Amino acid sequence: MATEGGGKEMNEIKTQFTTREGLYKLLPHSEYSRPNRVPFNSQGSNPVRVSFVNLNDQSGNGDRLCFNVGRELYFYIYKGVRKAADLSKPIDKRIYKGTQPTCHDFNHLTATAESVSLLVGFSAGQVQLIDPIKKETSKLFNEERLIDKSRVTCVKWVPGSESLFLVAHSSGNMYLYNVEHACGTTAPHYQLLKQGESFAVHTCKSKSTRNPLLKWTVGEGALNEFAFSPDGKFLACVSQDGFLRVFSFDSVELHGTMKSYFGGLLCVCWSPDGKYVVTGGEDDLVTVWSFGDCRVIARGHGHKSWVSVVAFDPYTTSVEESDPMELSGSDEDFQDLLHFGRDRANSTQSRLSKRNSTESRPVSVTYRFGSVGQDTQLCLWDLTEDILFPHQPLSRARTHTNVMNATSPPAGSTGNSVVTPGNSAPPPLPRSNSLPHSAVSSTGSKGSIADGAIASGVSKFATLSLHDRKDRHHEKDHKRNHSMGHISSKSSDKLNLVTKTKTDPAKTLGTPLCPRMEDVPLLEPLICKKIAHERLTVLIFLEDCIVTACQEGFICTWGRPGKVGLMSAPNQASSPGGTIV
Repeated sequence: MATEGGGKEMNEIKTQFTTREGLYKLLPHSEYSRPNRVPFNSQGSNPVRVSFVNLNDQSGNGDRLCFNVGRELYFYIYKGVRKAADLSKPIDKRIYKGTQPTCHDFNHLTATAESVSLLVGFSAGQVQLIDPIKKETSKLFNEERLIDKSRVTCVKWVPGSESLFLVAHSSGNMYLYNVEHACGTTAPHYQLLKQGESFAVHTCKSKSTRNPLLKWTVGEGALNEFAFSPDGKFLACVSQDGFLRVFSFDSVELHGTMKSYFGGLLCVCWSPDGKYVVTGGEDDLVTVWSFGDCRVIARGHGHKSWVSVVAFDPYTTSVEESDPMELSGSDEDFQDLLHFGRDRANSTQSRLSKRNSTESRPVSVTYRFGSVGQDTQLCLWDLTEDILFPHQPLSRARTHTNVMNATSPPAGSTGNSVVTPGNSAPPPLPRSNSLPHSAVSSTGSKGSIADGAIASGVSKFATLSLHDRKDRHHEKDHKRNHSMGHISSKSSDKLNLVTKTKTDPAKTLGTPLCPRMEDVPLLEPLICKKIAHERLTVLIFLEDCIVTACQEGFICTWGRPGKVGLMSAPNQASSPGGTIV
């Protein structure tokens, strides 16, 4: 049997992996799926998604889990690393006809042990508000599909609101709803509120208040995902046109943009302090964008196919005030740092912001984030100060990728710019994952502490080489229809003209919108492990564990180092060497 780090068979599924914190272990008895545990035939189906909520009940077991598989939606008590999953007793189960659930989101603000508000988006464009505890269906929005007929790609409650929620569609439009308002019996009429570069925002024109309150038209092609900043003031959107666009949510102003290396962007998330945005997409890369500087500061290459989910790990992101060379804080330091959907830790915000003060002692900051992709691999990355605050003009020596690899294409047929996954024992931390001795320079970005965003978006499995995909994407650019909604033809032509100009790869490559590969540091993953048979669609960092899910409908729990419960520990012995075939 192969060892944990790798082996003869590259197709072996890893059940454990080691980082500098210690050993992460897959807990087989904490796996959630459909009650029959039969792998789901995912052909032509929407991605499996997972949402969590904590009901803050007194039992200490308040975590609840919702996931969709095909036409089905399940709601379970989530027992995590403590107890085995009981799949025979879902709290709620729904099977839909004629449409499939595509995404969902709990309202953490209103959740109680007796009631919880869950929004569910569907492939035909509707959005349903349900209470899986009371087993009630409260409302159906866009029921007649008069607002938008395209698939719902992302739905989220507006942070801090009990009634407002935002819905994105594959048409490229986003809509702001209020659960208290009706949608009307006729198609909405819109009035232009604000227009900018490749976006427009309209209000709904009607005598009485109705949904949607606002309609956003963003970019070209599908709007694949959006994520609110930790303080709820900004909104990051990623689209099929390859652009990240960050808006001020209240003032509806465009704060900054970034372009993928090529292809669409599929997923986006914010760092816990709101200073950085990470995206993933069809260029097989993860891209780190500075909110304060509005520029790409690093790219990461480890995946062999499209990146479907990116997420920050707030429990491993560390701030050290003593020794700048120390890479992580103690568990005690961060237990109260960022609780999943529960706590906005102001004290940690002040600790993270100390690096902006030249008067404070040297503060070391290491951000941990992860990504999963259609290549069935989980990658973990460390974003360290030699990348965040370079102390000299950028040279390739500042990263641990050599010059030859750095100048090669990021996802060519040889894949020579990435360390082969599955090497035995983890190698020493490379240069771009180590911290410099010198003090930290200041930045002018804004943000506050909060839980990492859970977000994702996937498309068809990518089997083309870099150049094939680039060519085909270029062809698609000419065929793709523009979705500009009810904007007048004059303004629509103007906006489309801007969009076409901006999405021309020849015009953006080598500019601040899309730096060349050799112009920014190239990160390599700390670990890169194949953990599923089908494409991965979920990555969520919880306090005791990491949760992943694949398109077969299996939701897996990975116990963090030292967090594996007594129940689960013996079960690991059934998989010698940490792999299964």
